[in-house]
Amino acid sequence: MNVKVRDGLWAAAAFLVALVTLVAPLGRPAPVWLVVLSAVWAAALVPLSAHRPGWAIVLTGPLNGVSNLLALAPTSLVIFRSARSIRSQGRLWTLVGVTAALQAAFGGLHSWLAGDGLAEYLVGTLFSVVFLLVFPAVSGALIGRRKPLTQVLMERNDYLEHARALTASTARSATRAHIASEMHDMLSHRLRQLTAHAGALERSAAEQAPELREQVELIRKTSAVAMEELREILGVLGASGEHDEDAGTRADVERLVAASSAAGLTVHLEWSGDDLANADARLRRAVHRVVREALTNVHKHAPSARARVSVAVADRVRVEVVNGPSAAPRGAGTRRGLIGLEERVELIGGSFLAEVPAGQGFRVTANLPLHPVVPEETGAANAVAEAPPPITAEVLTVPRAVGSGCLATLSVVPALGTVFVLLLVAVFGRDDMPRAEYDRFQTAVTHEQEITETYGFGVLSDNAGCYRYPVKDSPDRDFELCFDRDNGLMTAKRELTR
Repeated sequence: MNVKVRDGLWAAAAFLVALVTLVAPLGRPAPVWLVVLSAVWAAALVPLSAHRPGWAIVLTGPLNGVSNLLALAPTSLVIFRSARSIRSQGRLWTLVGVTAALQAAFGGLHSWLAGDGLAEYLVGTLFSVVFLLVFPAVSGALIGRRKPLTQVLMERNDYLEHARALTASTARSATRAHIASEMHDMLSHRLRQLTAHAGALERSAAEQAPELREQVELIRKTSAVAMEELREILGVLGASGEHDEDAGTRADVERLVAASSAAGLTVHLEWSGDDLANADARLRRAVHRVVREALTNVHKHAPSARARVSVAVADRVRVEVVNGPSAAPRGAGTRRGLIGLEERVELIGGSFLAEVPAGQGFRVTANLPLHPVVPEETGAANAVAEAPPPITAEVLTVPRAVGSGCLATLSVVPALGTVFVLLLVAVFGRDDMPRAEYDRFQTAVTHEQEITETYGFGVLSDNAGCYRYPVKDSPDRDFELCFDRDNGLMTAKRELTR
């Protein structure tokens, strides 16, 4: 429900409850204008508590000077709401002290005008201060302090969750860097030695054992390929080397196409858009790997087919390697290379497709983002998950409802209880006056208090200082009793027709 609508409903309820005193006075009847003024005052405090909580608390004091207890009772809700909004505890309790003094002063004024005794004044003031001021202020202050503390808890939880994710990411990066360093130190040196020995052995075999030349050449090429793949793995792990400087650029792709042409493959390159020299290293490595792996597959499975390499650079980078049908039978492959390409492409947020087109042959297509968003150090299986959202106060629904609900209920009970009791007294507290009792009253002898203790204050009559009481068993007739405002003694009595 909208806050303004809710405030309007509470204000209307306070106003209507306060107006009940017009038809059922509690205590000495007050002038109509004063009852209406107190009702408007009580209703105005409700929206004021949202914008000027300090003033709302202090302005509840004057209602204690009006003979309208039904206007005073809802002020506990105003105190509760205002105290919840005031952050400074010192300021809150200063306002409560000032308001208590005002309640005592205005309550004393009311007791003096009504002729109440000291005991009645003290009991009324104590009830008003404790149940309609201090109790709601304590409840509101506790709930008000819970909100900033909950906010601090949420912020700390958010910080810890992100710190945990960052620590995990840092640990993974450090582990990968360590693995890359170990692989570089242990394997790359051995592979270089193997390549060098294979080259020397190839030269010796050419002179001394020509029949072994092809096998030795295979060993040398295999070691060179293994070295290149090791460098790519080191690049994935974050240890990029010199081979990354132009990988995936137009010049690099042209070299790959030229090397395939030199090996006997009929292939041409179509490049549209800007060069990738300044693009992200992850994107360039992916372009290089897709072109190289696709051309390698053409060499293996369709060496006599015509092939085309297309690279289109725009908002995204589209790489396509397609070959036509081959006269040679297609060899069976393991698809491990294609699976590796798909994983590499998806790692940087791209899409990969390998298919047989309608005209036969084979086509490899990779659609890559120009600006990869996945951190370079993350992998498909070990990506650092985004930190979960911070725990909010709603997670603790049950304890939150119990704690806040109990405090709010204890704060509301005095107000609602007071209103309920006063309404019961107003509706059922006056008895019809029997004729025998009326005859017993004597002017200048019977005191007003003697009558009000049993029959209440009656309804204010048109005559000043006079009140009307319904006659028992005569619904169309009233007794009018008049009193002296100074000493409370009866000055006149008469029976009237309604």
